[in-house]
Amino acid sequence: MAILPIILAPDPVLKRRCLPVESIDRGIRRLMDDMLETMYDALGVGLAAPQIAVHKRIIVADVSDLASDGRAPLQMANPEIIGASDEILIREEGCLSFPEHYADVQRPASVRVRYLDHDNEIQEIDAEGLLSVCIQHEMDHLDGVVFVDHLTSLKRSIILRKMSKLKRAEATAGR
Repeated sequence: MAILPIILAPDPVLKRRCLPVESIDRGIRRLMDDMLETMYDALGVGLAAPQIAVHKRIIVADVSDLASDGRAPLQMANPEIIGASDEILIREEGCLSFPEHYADVQRPASVRVRYLDHDNEIQEIDAEGLLSVCIQHEMDHLDGVVFVDHLTSLKRSIILRKMSKLKRAEATAGR
């Protein structure tokens, strides 16, 4: 497995809609495994393929308590929400493509998701709380939507300006 570089916003790569996965083959399984390793290394709870510059409809997540070393990874290809609660949850979100930036985002409190798993089997999962938020957040990435797109234009522009400044500083330091 490999740790892959995570794309930082703003970047047009993060705004592209991803293509469906035809089937889960050895290459897709390796990508899913690498995405999990990358997510764990970055101390995240979710990662979408476009965040590593792969435009396929793949997400990984693990909202288990990593402090207890009990992992519960999810690897999903072509996830689709087939049901959502009317109840709304407002929760602080962050993103590996927006390090050190957090904001409250409103989403359905629970969702039912259908997807292809690591073994190319169709699965369905009911998710609520943090897992629901994480899956919805990562699925947004597959459609070119980032969490700041859910914020007011003022909050979004402040975060994007700070991210642009960070990227310029990193580019200058890397020369």
